[in-house]
Amino acid sequence: MRLYWELARCGYRRTAIYRTAAISGAITNTFFGFLRAYMFIALYEARGEVGGYTLADTLAFTFITQGMAALIGLWGWWPIAESVQDGSVASDLSRPYDYQFAWMAQDYGRALYQFVARSAPPFVVGMVAFGITLPGDPLIWLALVPTVILSVGVSYGWRFCLNLSTFWWTDHRGTAGIAMMIGMLFSGFLVPIAMWPDGLREIGYLSPFAAMVAIPIDVFLGKLSGTDVLAALALQAFWLVALLALGRLVLSAALHKLVVQGG
Repeated sequence: MRLYWELARCGYRRTAIYRTAAISGAITNTFFGFLRAYMFIALYEARGEVGGYTLADTLAFTFITQGMAALIGLWGWWPIAESVQDGSVASDLSRPYDYQFAWMAQDYGRALYQFVARSAPPFVVGMVAFGITLPGDPLIWLALVPTVILSVGVSYGWRFCLNLSTFWWTDHRGTAGIAMMIGMLFSGFLVPIAMWPDGLREIGYLSPFAAMVAIPIDVFLGKLSGTDVLAALALQAFWLVALLALGRLVLSAALHKLVVQGG
């Protein structure tokens, strides 16, 4: 366990090296938060509520999603793919740790730094600019901790499988583009899943992508309460286990024929 704790610290420190990138990323996320906020404000001039979301809910949703993008690596996280391309995966696989959990520990370290540097600043600016309020119910804060931790884990499980595709396709850029579009569309990042049409909304909430973005936000906004919160956490835990198991299968298949480029 101590080993994975140290790996998480390494992930944090490695991400913290790029402070200029974090600052510019936070500014960019905040800028696009304002653009999206004014689009939603224009939408709400014609109606007071959409899919159970008031304007205040949607503004909070906007700045939370802008902060979560970096937290869950929605726009890209490809260190495993790059290790396959440069051949360092061979030495990584020979180290005395569990390959999947080692990268998971590093990803949680990365996510912690991104939470501080990229997630909090856009939301704080949104709070000041649009009067977004924090939840007053302590039970919401109690549920937020596990739901955010699980959202990062589910996202990691998805990204781990995507990274392993480099064992077959060598160049991950096409996969990255498609994965980003899928993640943004189906996680409820662009538009809350609650605003989706009937039928699609129910399917969307059951997908692993909702476990990354939509569920933590609905917990924050108080859209889920009581047993609904427990059910949502159980769904996130299910997708975490399912995606990690899928990652094991994909890794096992990849190791049957390991090709190292550049070595």
